[in-house]
Amino acid sequence: MIERQRFGGMAALAASATVVIGIGLYATALTDYTAEGATPGDSVAFLADHQATIYVWNLITLIGFGLVVVPLVLALYDRLRAESRGLAGTGAAFGLIWAGLLTGAGMILNIGSGVIVDLSRADPAGAESLWLTIDTVGNGLSGGMEIVGPIWVLLVSWAALRAGAFPRAMNYVGGVIGVAGLLTIVPALESVGMVFGLGLIVWLTWLGIVMLRGGRTEATTSDDMPVGEQALSAMTVEA
Repeated sequence: MIERQRFGGMAALAASATVVIGIGLYATALTDYTAEGATPGDSVAFLADHQATIYVWNLITLIGFGLVVVPLVLALYDRLRAESRGLAGTGAAFGLIWAGLLTGAGMILNIGSGVIVDLSRADPAGAESLWLTIDTVGNGLSGGMEIVGPIWVLLVSWAALRAGAFPRAMNYVGGVIGVAGLLTIVPALESVGMVFGLGLIVWLTWLGIVMLRGGRTEATTSDDMPVGEQALSAMTVEA
């Protein structure tokens, strides 16, 4: 159990690192590719000139993030199921779905980008049309409208708050960023998605540190322990 929690903590820190790298590349090397006014032709031309950078971006921020989220989801379920099985199980389901969506989006975008670049040499118009299709599918799967990821964060934070498994402040942060992510379903509030992305860095880093330390939320007195842990503690003492 302890080893799984530590592995989950390392996965949380790795996930946080992928978000940092992704936002860093988004704001620097890929500003022209992600610009609001860019036309499909501009995007195809940029992709052709920076295919390796975009490939690495998708590999780290989508495929890499999706892969490391899996052990984190399982470790969190182990941590929370005793005191909040329903919420923990539902949260784990959403977390695994999110990991699958992100990994699939990364693979589609990376395979698609190679096809687009090859096609652009012979059929520029066809490449632009294909780019629109691939970009729409990839953006839909990866969180152009954040739903699955924020629900996972909300459920984990709620379950942890009920179980007393993590610091209360961290659970409240998770609740705030989860709500911020869900607000992206409103077209006029899509920009709020950056709050979810930046908040995710804080939440994942904090979560990773807590899990690696094996710490509880507040003082570990018997009165503060969940009922299940109190019973286990009493059985240990009697033995």
